[in-house]
Amino acid sequence: MSVNLQKGQKISLEKEAGGALGKVTMGLGWDAIKTKGFLGFGSKSEAVDLDASCVMFDEANRPLDVIWFRQLKSRDGSIVHTGDNRTGAGDGDDEQINVDLNAVPAAARSLVFTVNSFTGQNFSQVENAYCRLLNAANGQEVARFNLSVQGGHTAQIMAKVYRHNGEWKMHAIGENASGRTFDDLLPLIAQHL
Repeated sequence: MSVNLQKGQKISLEKEAGGALGKVTMGLGWDAIKTKGFLGFGSKSEAVDLDASCVMFDEANRPLDVIWFRQLKSRDGSIVHTGDNRTGAGDGDDEQINVDLNAVPAAARSLVFTVNSFTGQNFSQVENAYCRLLNAANGQEVARFNLSVQGGHTAQIMAKVYRHNGEWKMHAIGENASGRTFDDLLPLIAQHL
């Protein structure tokens, strides 16, 4: 059963999934901005390029690796980004980041997932934006976080997946920010590690 996450909420991934999770997928979805034309004619869609990123941190909260549209695979191969969707067109997840939790290096303590509006639209303009965590073994949605929050921000630190007492847990951070890439968010991310 999926959990609708609230800002600041923490959950045990293993408890929510009903057992140990080996592989998870963080999905990001959104719709293009629809504008209505004069008297209903000439309506069009404006492309929105949201980008999902994952920053891997060590025990001392230093970045070890970054998975994003310019590096689609972690150096160790445990995390893979499916590619950059630049429009938001289509149904379902527009971008995905697949994580093999069993292959994440022992030196990695946490994985922080972010969303940025590369094209600069703020999230109050973007419809149906969400991120979700899936059990990759069976496609079951474990948790969902609604990103379509009113406001003038262009980025969000979505969530942190971290090791705690030998178990993977998730913290829904939901921190609004501004920036075109994860790099703009690093000072703010540090406050949540």
